Amino acid sequence: MLIDDPSNRVMGLPGCIELREDACTRGKRVVLTNGCFDLLHRGHLEYLRKSAELGDLLVVAINSDESVRTLKGASRPLNSEADRAYALACLRFVDAVFIFQGPRLANEILALGPDLYTKAGDYSPETLDRSEYAALVQAGTEIHILPFVAGHSTTSLIARGAVGSGQS
Repeated sequence: MLIDDPSNRVMGLPGCIELREDACTRGKRVVLTNGCFDLLHRGHLEYLRKSAELGDLLVVAINSDESVRTLKGASRPLNSEADRAYALACLRFVDAVFIFQGPRLANEILALGPDLYTKAGDYSPETLDRSEYAALVQAGTEIHILPFVAGHSTTSLIARGAVGSGQS
């Protein structure tokens, strides 16, 4: 059985916009989510799977390496943006991945115009970045906050020493 090359699902924002336009003409719903996804773990996987189930195409926007350093500190990211994008593209329920440069996604939300936007349950509509929230409202995008999988975060893995210690 041939498996498609996940690298084909890592693209720029223009490629994602083309996918969105094609999906729209076919009556398909596009889901957008975003994050650092520095180390893929069970919390990410459950959240991404549930995000994909809400629509027909799942687009994942990941923070650039510079953006992750700004948000998380000088010791992060642990994996490069190219490696993080490729890992996400390997998931069969992820249709496209793009890397965004700034710390916030407002311009990309407006350009893409997704039908739905998901965030994990450690957020609420009130705690979403205000520029991103305004862009979602302007784009007419439904916002879904999905349940948080407690105990599964990159920060908690690092704090427990599970990263780099041979533990999984």
